[in-house]
Amino acid sequence: MSFDAPSFDIPSFDIDVTVRRGEAIVAAVFRAGEGATVLFGPSGVGKTSVLDMVAGLLKPDHGYVRAGGETLFDTNRRVDVAVHRRRAGYVFQEARLFPHMRVRANLLFGAADAGGLAEAARVLDIAHLLDRWPRTLSGGEARRVAIGRALLRDPAFLLLDEPLSSLDRARREEAMLAIERVRDETRLPMLIVTHDPGEADRLGNRIVRM
Repeated sequence: MSFDAPSFDIPSFDIDVTVRRGEAIVAAVFRAGEGATVLFGPSGVGKTSVLDMVAGLLKPDHGYVRAGGETLFDTNRRVDVAVHRRRAGYVFQEARLFPHMRVRANLLFGAADAGGLAEAARVLDIAHLLDRWPRTLSGGEARRVAIGRALLRDPAFLLLDEPLSSLDRARREEAMLAIERVRDETRLPMLIVTHDPGEADRLGNRIVRM
């Protein structure tokens, strides 16, 4: 499994979006280079809404979304790339593993082939989990499997929504190390949501405060 790093001349993310959510307005404007960009702030400020707009799950009222030099959404140019064509590897707050599939099958769900399985398992330290059922995994193990499933779909970028939430201290450290390895070894553009300042400082090459 290999990944092409984005050119230094092209921002990994170039975001300028606004959307109304009930009585609130969510807005974000930032440009980010390679590596991991953390969206940091308290709960309720719209961090997950920004991820959803990048993924195509939520349509902005105004603005644009560009990733790796490709325009995914732009109100002025009337561009709105379909969700399945954006190649976003989205890791939600809950692992959302299929309970009737073993870890190996969960990892390969949506993958073009099994060619990258061994490398993803190495990076995430989950090779020993491949024959396990999701119900037998710890929270940290399940998160690592969810990240692996996103990687094996050959994403152009990764979106991680509070990937360490609800984990105890030991499991958080396991998941943190896995995210750092993905960040450093794949060099995929990453947007990570967190409200924890320690996580933001450790995982982010840059921090966007919301």
